Parts: sequence; C-alpha cells; structure tokens
Amino acid sequence: MARSVSVWFALSAFLCSVMVISAEQSSETKDFVLTLDHSNFTDTVSKHKFIVVEFYAPWCGHCKNLAPEYEKAASILSKHDPPVILAKVDANEEANKYLANEYEVRGYPTLKILRNGGKNVQEYKGPREADGIVEYLKKQSGPASAELKSAEDASNLIDGKKIVVVGVFPKFSGEEFESYMALAEKLRSDYEFGHTLDAKHLPRGESSVTGPVVRLFKPFDELFVDFKDFNVEALEKFVAESSMPLVTHFNKDPSNHQFVIKFYNSPNAKAMLFANLSVEGIDSLTSKYREVAEQFKGQGIGFLLGDLEASQAAIQYFGVQESQVPLIIIQNNDRKKYLKPNLQANDIAPFVKDYKEGKVPPYLKSEPIPEENKEPVKVVVADTLEDMVFKSGKNVLLEFYAPWCGHCRNWPQSWMKLLFIMKKMIMF
Repeated sequence: MARSVSVWFALSAFLCSVMVISAEQSSETKDFVLTLDHSNFTDTVSKHKFIVVEFYAPWCGHCKNLAPEYEKAASILSKHDPPVILAKVDANEEANKYLANEYEVRGYPTLKILRNGGKNVQEYKGPREADGIVEYLKKQSGPASAELKSAEDASNLIDGKKIVVVGVFPKFSGEEFESYMALAEKLRSDYEFGHTLDAKHLPRGESSVTGPVVRLFKPFDELFVDFKDFNVEALEKFVAESSMPLVTHFNKDPSNHQFVIKFYNSPNAKAMLFANLSVEGIDSLTSKYREVAEQFKGQGIGFLLGDLEASQAAIQYFGVQESQVPLIIIQNNDRKKYLKPNLQANDIAPFVKDYKEGKVPPYLKSEPIPEENKEPVKVVVADTLEDMVFKSGKNVLLEFYAPWCGHCRNWPQSWMKLLFIMKKMIMF
C-alpha cells in the first residue's frame, strides 16, 4: 500500500511538472502580434482606438530583421495600461494586396498607426528596435500634447536637443486651444507638443505672457519663436518653417540628417552652397552666405551649406566638378538649376538677387560641344539641343542612346546609307 501511495505521488508530481513546463512553453511561444488579412482586417481595426499595423512581405529581409523586435515590443506593450495592440498583414498575398493599395504601401516593411477605428491614419516614424518601438508608441498612444504643470515638467519635455511646440493659454478651452490641439494631433508623429497655463514654467521667452500664444523651441538659431495666429493652416506653416535652420548643414553629423531630409522635401526653391569647409579663410564665405539667407528669409527659398567631403553624391548628381567649388546651385520647383562656380563671398548676394529677378540662365548638364560635327548623323548635346533641334527649321529625327547599349551599337549600316540620301530633307 505504501509503495502504491509513493508511486501515485511521484506520478502526480511528474504530471504537475509537465503541466508547468507546458504552460511556460505556451507562454514563451505565444504570439503577441495579431495576424490580420482581408477577412478580419476591417472588423479588427474598427474595434480599436489605437492599433499599429505592419505591412510586410515574407521574402523581405528588412521585414525578417524587424520581426523579433516587433514581437518583443508587442509583448511589452500588451502589459501597458491600456494595452497597445500591434498587428501585421502579409501584403504580398494576393487577397491582401488591396489593403496595401488602400494604405499607400510603397515598400516593406511599412508601419501605420490607425486611430479611432481606422478613421485616422498616421505614418510610423519611430525606431525599429524593440525598446525604441515601445517608447515611441507609448507617446503616440497618449495625449497629443502634454500638460506642463511645473518647470520640471517643462524641462523634461524641452531638453534643448529637439523641436518642441508649447501652447500658452489662459484656460484650456476656447477656439484657440481647440485649434492648437488639432495641430498637435495632426503633427504628433513629427514634433512633441505641450500646453501650459503659466509661461513662467518655460525655460526661454517672455514669462509674463498669458496667451494664447504658441512658442516653438529649437536647438539652433534664435532658440525660440512665438506665434499668435491660431488658424490651423497658419500654425502648421509656422511650425514647418520655424523648425528649419536658417542654413541647413549637410555634413557627417547625424543630428543634421533630419534637417537635410526636410530641406530637400520642402516646396521652396533650394539654394545649395558646396565648399571645402576645412580650408583657411572659409569663414568669410559661410558668414556672408548666412547673411544672404537672413536677407531672403521668408521669400520662398531655403539655404543649405554642404561640406565637399560629405556632399560627393550631390556633386555627382548635379554634374559639376570639384574644381568648380566653392559653387552655388539654386534649384527651383520646376527642377531647373542655376549655377555659379568658383564664387567669392561678395558674389553670393548678387547671384541670388539676379536669380530672383529671372536674370540667371538655367544650367544644363552637358557633354562638351563636338569640335567636328560634319557627319550625316549629327551629335547633339544639351548645350546645342535648342539650336540644332528646336530652332533648326527642319524635321529632326533624334535618337537618345547609351554607349553601353548593344542595340545602339548595332545600328544597321543600311540605315546609314538611307540617312545620307535623305539628309537634305530631314536632319538626323
């Protein structure tokens, strides 16, 4: 009997341990990321005020790298109060492709933040590792603007390293406050927002102001700027323009990369000065450039200063030579380019002024004009295109080719004979 009891207890202990191990394994293998597809996407999203959706493709290497970080973040955020839901959709599956089109997915992985049952869609612009995802989504799932009740609250938000927008109000109600909160909701993925009843809490600016006023803090130029027009479009334009440096620096400092991207995405015309910033005497050129940027501030033109070493890709793109630096290029909204090579400090202001007045001819990237061009088939380059083609007074058959193209090299000799016969009728 005693032996039977012992066996029974041993068996019970074994079964309990198996159940514990099984439960632990089940917990460890639980998927915290929801899997969505065409059949459950709309229903699932409509039930959540806040959900993050990853659009991925199984063959995508970046998606494979993100997967464990995304799963880890989902596990952590499932314990958040309230829980933050992370989901994924195989956008490569035929039945799900309409979802990718609907949410304007252009590459993989693409993450979207969907609010209010999917009524509001926001690009995910945060990190791609678990801890960063968690911190970013905690902020995004909270209020769009944080109330600043003390100087400590303000200093925690305004750290001197990023753009922060703060609204100062006599009360948290009224048309101005509603406009400000609408702005914060719209731009929350790009900037951090706060609001306060007391400007004395803020580290810079007039402390006696009672508002309503919007104060933008930035780690460059004048460090802060105030604005009092509470039209939402005017506020958005103010934030976009004030959050850009007077002169954007294109160098190897990673903290400047965000501003370089914003510079090139701006709808303004773009003035770009490329120079070797390590040579002696360069300060007179760069300080004059800054003066000119100040002079033309608010006139629809942005200014960038590019270090020659960091700007090699841009130099190649514009088809200019290092021997031409210092040089300034202005590119307008029609993508026409205007060039001034080997410029001196005193050349900058007149060049920009002449550009604004339409006195500078566009710069064309062109091969040299051929010294000999007497063959039946004429060689046209960018600098001769206007005269030889558009102003020739003849019908012109123009071939665009690439030297490496096999079909171009195999142009039939019989066609050359035809060209010789017809050269008086048509220019080739």
